[in-house]
Amino acid sequence: MTSQNVTSTLPAVDRDWWRGAVIYQIYPRSYQDSNGDGIGDLKGITARLPYIAGLGVDAIWISPFFTSPMKDFGYDVSNYKGVDPIFGLLADFDEMIAEAHRLGIRVMIDLVLSHTSDQHPWFVESRSSRFNAKADWYVWADSKPDGTPPNNWLSIFGGSAWAWDPTRLQYYMHNFLTSQPDLNLHNEEVQNALLDVERFWLERGVDGFRLDTINFYFHDKELRDNPALAPERRNANTAPAVNPYNYQEHLYDKNRPENLAFLRRFRGVMDEFPAIAAVGEVGDSQRGLEIAGEYTSGGDKVHMCYAFEFLAPDPLTPARVAEVLHDFERAAPEGWACWAFSNHDVVRHISRWGEGIQDHEAHAKMLSALLMSLRGSVCIYQGEELALTEADIAFEDLQDPYGIQFWPDFKGRDGCRTPMIWDSEKPAGGFSEGKPWLPVPAEHLARAVSVQEHDMRSVLHHYRRFLAFRKQHACFAKGEIHFRPYAAPVLGFMRQHGSEEMLCLFNMSGEPVTVERPAERIEAALGHGFDSHLGETRITLPAWGAFFARVL
Repeated sequence: MTSQNVTSTLPAVDRDWWRGAVIYQIYPRSYQDSNGDGIGDLKGITARLPYIAGLGVDAIWISPFFTSPMKDFGYDVSNYKGVDPIFGLLADFDEMIAEAHRLGIRVMIDLVLSHTSDQHPWFVESRSSRFNAKADWYVWADSKPDGTPPNNWLSIFGGSAWAWDPTRLQYYMHNFLTSQPDLNLHNEEVQNALLDVERFWLERGVDGFRLDTINFYFHDKELRDNPALAPERRNANTAPAVNPYNYQEHLYDKNRPENLAFLRRFRGVMDEFPAIAAVGEVGDSQRGLEIAGEYTSGGDKVHMCYAFEFLAPDPLTPARVAEVLHDFERAAPEGWACWAFSNHDVVRHISRWGEGIQDHEAHAKMLSALLMSLRGSVCIYQGEELALTEADIAFEDLQDPYGIQFWPDFKGRDGCRTPMIWDSEKPAGGFSEGKPWLPVPAEHLARAVSVQEHDMRSVLHHYRRFLAFRKQHACFAKGEIHFRPYAAPVLGFMRQHGSEEMLCLFNMSGEPVTVERPAERIEAALGHGFDSHLGETRITLPAWGAFFARVL
């Protein structure tokens, strides 16, 4: 089911390829199963690479496939240099990366450096006594005199961030599950071990990394309590509103200044290899953009970061988009953002922002064009190009420990992790010949690749068209952005790079609108797939429409 015959190869070394790149995120458990066990794998990804190349993206980001007990589905690593058997072999990874490069696709992998699985040999040794060679590789602390945890730090997954170990008679820190102990990056040996992991995968040919929870790497050595956060400052950007994690200002359990020096070391290893890039995930509800600015400044840390502003439940409006972009520019004048509307951790944006909307396809097309027109790089989450909605997973089918903990007020992340839908006529939508690890929603079958391939006005073809349109105009990838004062529901801005200047207008409503033609001489751009009309004095945008014009 290849959409195009793609035979391109990677271009000559371009160290700046990441700036304005479009990155397609693959959640490997749910992309394509090649052996019938109901779980996606690396061979499955390799088989679908022609489809990804046909979209026109620049790179893929693959969520963790490392050896793991899968308590958090790969984000609990027990061997950083091995492929978990459910995903295949290291040789399968080598085959996948070779095929991706043959097709002109760069490969970024997800590194989880803040914590490991409690089954990692490092932690097994560390917890065995207080005096072994790795005793200080994790964050250990004595209890308070009354036996309670060392401080008030909380886990994102619920409860205290401290778990008692009966062998060492100490607590260890875990920002996530109790089975995910936090590494102690204050220990230089730990840093060296993680840089060795980085080098291992770079030598294997990867083109970069997505760095999970990049602002969680260091903790306060003094273990000071986090202060309370005033209720009016709370939001649900990075944790659901039902989670008491939102009640603290996280000054001491993460976001520590020591991280900057480590990120410089990490960048130093990347710079030994040609054209490598890293994007960091900044999980913080109060200072996310500011931290992203710190981590991407100076050209000596990570190349780009994404925060949670557009992954949060807040409604997307013209004012909200402009506010976030302006806030990022103020917080990170030297930095570079990587924007996403959906990923494996949040409700799919078609559902999150789609309540009450009649024409979901038109809405999806407008949102995709908006995302790919913003200043920054872009992440597209698998199935987004099909306008997949959030699945409603029954409690008995839940796999996500986060959702199980906070059910039913927060249903977890399984709703966005259901299998990719390839063929509406096949069992499990063509994802697997066996029983899939998560149910395939019946409503997704009508949005399968096999269905949309035959409809040139489908959301899938829209993504292909707009990605091709975007590549024709350098202003989208590299240019500046300047917002125009259009009244809601219209969002307007200019993208400018060198002598090219493009007017971009978006109707963020379900009713047609008209706006005045700008003072500049403009010519309607072609090939973007929207049916807006440029008149002598007015521009008409259909419901959920967009308009693009070159300034002459």
